[in-house]
Amino acid sequence: MKKRGTDLFEQLKHQRKKIDLVDGQLLKLVNRRLRIAFKLGKIKKKMGSEIHDPRREEEVLERLKLKNKGRLKNEDLKKIFETIIRICRRSQIQR
Repeated sequence: MKKRGTDLFEQLKHQRKKIDLVDGQLLKLVNRRLRIAFKLGKIKKKMGSEIHDPRREEEVLERLKLKNKGRLKNEDLKKIFETIIRICRRSQIQR
């Protein structure tokens, strides 16, 4: 009985390490997206374009919904990416 508990604890630790690795990758990707968004903001400013482009944001969300083949519900995908997009937009404004 004790061995089974130890095995489960080891499995738990292993899965948590995997989550930590994925979290690190996500963090790098979000920061990469922010750097790109910042550059886009500079280009938009030079072009005299608006920072906020609701049509483009909707296109991004729709494209992601079509690509979503995993367990992530589309409503949760939308919430996550709306937040990411909002933060990236803010980085374009705060130069």
